[in-house]
Formats: sequence, structure tokens, C-alpha cells
Amino acid sequence: MNFAAIFKRFLVVILAGLALTACATQKKSTGQMQGDVYTGSDTVEYLATGVKDRVFFATNKSTLTTASRDTLRKQAAWMRAKGKSLSFTIEGHADERGTREYNLALGERRANAVKDYLMTYGISGSRLSVISYGKERPVNSGSNPLAWSQNRRSVTVKAN
Repeated sequence: MNFAAIFKRFLVVILAGLALTACATQKKSTGQMQGDVYTGSDTVEYLATGVKDRVFFATNKSTLTTASRDTLRKQAAWMRAKGKSLSFTIEGHADERGTREYNLALGERRANAVKDYLMTYGISGSRLSVISYGKERPVNSGSNPLAWSQNRRSVTVKAN
């Protein structure tokens, strides 16, 4: 066998090994992207069994998606069932891109969009408060489209 043939085989073995290593160490995500909106549940906590506590937004948007409206209808039903004794804080979040001021304003618009929608389903505005964290509290610290989509969110939490 000549040197070139040995080198080619060696190179193929090395590249195959690198490819297998990359596949074996790649983090699997149960999430999905629909356009630029994350629709997965791997970062979603729950207010109660089957009721997601967060909704996701498109880049630079505060409009609710169909999936978000469905989640919020379930949140509203759960809140109504819990009675009027519980209050909630709606946290608005943004991804890392943009200035701090822009992202704080965007987070507030997102949280207010959620509050307004919950109010249309019978939840009193006096039970809902809004806060924006902008880009200060990412759920995913990555700097890629999946991380950004997970960080563009609004989270409903019980107020203390």
C-alpha cells in the first residue's frame, strides 16, 4: 500500500470518529421552532398539572401566537378555579440582542399583552401585576436562535 492510500484511510477513520463524538455529545432538545417562535416544552414549568406557566414570542414582537393564546386560556381557567384569593405576577423577558432599555420596554409590552388577554377571560386586573426583566434573566444563556427563542417569553408566577 502506498502512503496516499494509508493517509486516506487514516483521515476517514479520524473524521468518522469526530462525527460520532459530535453526535454522542450533542444535547437533545424536545423543543421545536415554528418560524422564529420556540414551541417546545423542555424549559416550561407548570402552574399546575398540564397548565404551562409561560408563553413565547417572535423576535421584537409582543403579539400573542395561537399557541400562546391557548396556554393563556388554560391559565385563566386555572386562575378562576383557584378563586380570587391568589394574585399573580407576569414577568416579561427578552433575548440578549438589543439595548437594555429596548429589552425592558419589550418585556413590559409582552407582560402587558399577557395581562390584557387574561383579563378578557375574566381574571381581575387587580390580581395581576406586571414586571419586565428585559434580557437580565435568560432561561438559556446560549447565543443562538434556539436560546433566543426560549428567552423571548412571558412567565406567570404566583405573587408572594
